[in-house]
Amino acid sequence: MSPDDTVTAAEAMVAQLESYGVEYVFGTCGHTNIALLDAMGRSTIRFVIARHEQAAAHAADGYARATGKPGVVLLHVGPGMTNAVTGVMTAALDSVPLVAIAGDIPSYYRGRHPHQEVNLHADGDQSAIYRPFVKRAWQVHRAADLARFTERAFWTATAGRPGAVLLSVPMDLFSRPVPRDAAAGFPLATPERPGLRAEVAGRIADLLVSARRPLVYLGGGLRRGPGLDALRSLVEHLDIPVAHSLMAKGTLPDSHPLLLGMPGFWGLELTNRYTREADVVLALATRFAETDASSWDRRYTWQFPPGELIQIDIDPAEIGRNFPVTVGAVADVADAVQAIDAAVRDRQATPSSRPGLRESITAARGTLFTESRERGTSQRFPLRPERILTDLRAAIPPDAILVTDVGWNKNGVAQCYELPDEGRFITPGGASTMGFGPAAAVGVQIAQPDRTVVALIGDGGMGAQLPAVPMAVEQGAPVIFVVMNNRSHGTISDLQSASFGHSYGCDFVTPDGSPYSPDFAAYGRACGADGYTVDSADSFGEALRAAVAARRPAVLDVPMVNEPVPTPGHWNIKDIYQGIFD
Repeated sequence: MSPDDTVTAAEAMVAQLESYGVEYVFGTCGHTNIALLDAMGRSTIRFVIARHEQAAAHAADGYARATGKPGVVLLHVGPGMTNAVTGVMTAALDSVPLVAIAGDIPSYYRGRHPHQEVNLHADGDQSAIYRPFVKRAWQVHRAADLARFTERAFWTATAGRPGAVLLSVPMDLFSRPVPRDAAAGFPLATPERPGLRAEVAGRIADLLVSARRPLVYLGGGLRRGPGLDALRSLVEHLDIPVAHSLMAKGTLPDSHPLLLGMPGFWGLELTNRYTREADVVLALATRFAETDASSWDRRYTWQFPPGELIQIDIDPAEIGRNFPVTVGAVADVADAVQAIDAAVRDRQATPSSRPGLRESITAARGTLFTESRERGTSQRFPLRPERILTDLRAAIPPDAILVTDVGWNKNGVAQCYELPDEGRFITPGGASTMGFGPAAAVGVQIAQPDRTVVALIGDGGMGAQLPAVPMAVEQGAPVIFVVMNNRSHGTISDLQSASFGHSYGCDFVTPDGSPYSPDFAAYGRACGADGYTVDSADSFGEALRAAVAARRPAVLDVPMVNEPVPTPGHWNIKDIYQGIFD
């Protein structure tokens, strides 16, 4: 094979990524991946420098959530790999498609412990770090295998239950020659997802039609399109109330008259009463997370039996994991809901009506939102958290995307922020990762350049991912970073105080015990963003409206009092240190 018939494996891989529709790669450089970066520099792919690998992974994750396409993160060996673990794990646990490409030590030095090799008790096994949470990890041993493994990585990340994968490539293989058409031999197919068989849809329809108190419990696997249209058709036809998981907020609009909201720890008593008393529950693409299931304690939320559970999920491992099922089906949830809706209408053409149902839901939800807004009128300064949410909703466009971190900015928003019908809520669920919000918002903004993107984060989360601000500036991404600053890891401080009578190790203080915080607005300005220091109750709304109008990266430092999120339900985290057994 003549030199004219070959390209480097890196060049072939970049061509393959282009053919798969990859437009952005997030990451950091290192000596093990610069050959790939060199090839990328001559392509249509844009490399987003993140300054820290966790920030890169979160940004790629945010991009994937906003587009539905796999995010791609490029890593370096050793510390680059380990820095990214938290971000890749966050995507994995939230079923987000993400492809991590990591340069590795030269193949011919394996086991000799070269610079930055992951070694001590094993030689050169950096992939083992990721195996507990990725869907699959590949270690490339021959340049000839790279194109095949790349195709396998993208297929695996998107097929079935989406998730994260790892492709580990020794640095020398990137520079080895491969046939010029190597990548063309591995086109990426579109995964065909399993549907719901007609007889199973019929069984489910029979249970729903005959149920006295049916309930739909919606997880994060259904977003837009015909499946969501069918869900609305189904619940409105049978007048079935809908509860949703944390990850599913916004799937049905908060204004829908059948929407109960979240169950479990942050759920209303009305919602938890419906979950306890439902005789048939149709659970769609949800894993029954601990907080939404009151630590699986049947006294508070779900009761199976006597209730009958119909569980539909693309991942067979989730069927019956936490509760016994009457019908368990492995299927694409969008296809399944369409089949069930059709089967229900075959059996019952006339819509059902449950007197008083919609009125009771509307009253309970209306009270929740109204009381939250009333608390949000407080002129107290530092601001109450609900004042921040009230002013935020008034100042940002209805179609804005709200990317949260953890704490009040996640749990309070999920519970009592009335998301506009056109809005979107993105949050870390499975790992509940502090530091997700700032960098993920940059990825979301890159994916949705024309929409307003707000990173609503605590000062702990902002401090954990400061590289997000210069990344936004470099990319021209007008993210608005709203820092709810209580000078504390507030949620844990509250928990510790409630459990032990005082807080220690959770609050930011100087050596003399005075509350401490960096000047986040000044940090934003130092990075080239706009910085706004909020110094009164009314100045937050003014600063926010200015930031929205400017369409530039902006950091708003918002002093906030430390108040716990209302928790009507139960979560064993409050007494887990005592144990649950005598």
